[in-house]
Amino acid sequence: MSLQKENILVVDDDINILEMLQRHLQSLHYHTYKAISVKEAVAILRETDIDLLITDLKMPGIDGHELVKYVSEHYPLIPILVVSGYPSVSDALDVIKSGAIDYLVKPFTHEELRQAVLKSFKGSKKSKKSTANQQTSHTAYGELIGNSPEIQEVIEIISRVKDNKATIFVNGESGTGKELVARAIHYTGKFSRSPFIAVNCGAIPENLLESELFGYVKGAFTGANENRQGFFQAANHGTIFLDEIGNASLAVQSRLLRALQEKEITRIGSQKVEKVDLRIIAATNSDLKELIAKKQFREDLYYRLTVVQINVPPLRDRKADIPLLVDKFIKKYGPEYKDRITPVTKEALVILERYDWPGNIRELENVVQRAIIMCDKTIEVKDLPDNIKYKIDFTDNALKPLKEMEKAYILKVLAAVGNNKTKAAEILQIDRKTLRQKIQ
Repeated sequence: MSLQKENILVVDDDINILEMLQRHLQSLHYHTYKAISVKEAVAILRETDIDLLITDLKMPGIDGHELVKYVSEHYPLIPILVVSGYPSVSDALDVIKSGAIDYLVKPFTHEELRQAVLKSFKGSKKSKKSTANQQTSHTAYGELIGNSPEIQEVIEIISRVKDNKATIFVNGESGTGKELVARAIHYTGKFSRSPFIAVNCGAIPENLLESELFGYVKGAFTGANENRQGFFQAANHGTIFLDEIGNASLAVQSRLLRALQEKEITRIGSQKVEKVDLRIIAATNSDLKELIAKKQFREDLYYRLTVVQINVPPLRDRKADIPLLVDKFIKKYGPEYKDRITPVTKEALVILERYDWPGNIRELENVVQRAIIMCDKTIEVKDLPDNIKYKIDFTDNALKPLKEMEKAYILKVLAAVGNNKTKAAEILQIDRKTLRQKIQ
């Protein structure tokens, strides 16, 4: 018998249904693989090129719903056919929405199965690509974009502080765009023609941060071979952005406090006081109040820095803005890597909107950048990294009845020996009669 090239994986916890489906599919000249659990099915998918998945829904432990969601994202080109002996409209709608192409109700005829298999192959995503319409209507403030209430609140505060030199404190998780907020404050206000200096206090060694911020005179320390201005002098009449301010030493904090109170600084090794006129924007992803309690941050400096406080929301709290951000990054990196704008499919965008983004906007930007590089003409589900796709938790710490555990193991042994009851009985160390009774 000549087999077709398609490999079909059949998943069902009923060994008799598995055998029946295998016989039908082999008579149609398909090559079949069998699995009695979702865990076993996932293992086969990882090791084998599967062209069609046929799965039951009602299975002990992890059910077919989980498998449909998993396969539709990790193996989006594999069509899915669901078979169920417990039909319901809600189940049918759920699995179709999750990625299944057809839904077949048990019992079914040989011809119904053949038609459903052909329909599934015909409806394969290999030949269907739907692109999402890129949204272009949005509120922009400098490099900040978004329509969500959370980002609109940030933009409202920026619009009120951009034209004065009040000290501003920007708080937010790593990757949320704190520097973008600082740049929006500077470049949308009346001081935009003045310097903007960004300093990452966490990237400069502690023993060098003081001299980098305030400058030094020749001979102030070993290696100081000339007079040098610091970042404060360079930012005079403009804005200095001090990122990760929580990393500054207590000595640097004392100098910062004086700069805020007196608007003056002193270079290391000098007695001469220099006046500065600038706006200070500080930022951190640390809990400064916790550092204050540990005596690692000055409380008086904290209150000086937080004249105006802006809390930048994490991306998980402003998911409505994800399509706009994706569009922004596509327009940024598409021409660079592909010499064109690369569209994204609706299915891929759904995954991007669902993920919680612990790395925030920076992580989203990296994912879109990678997807543009890896895609052909359109960003599809297959171009997204596995870690943001649907996951199945195979950990099972629940205590189960002995009969349920016994049933699962007997089914596993039968599947492993091709339903050969004699071999299965030998492995289980019981006679064929006992095995037959347990199967019934």
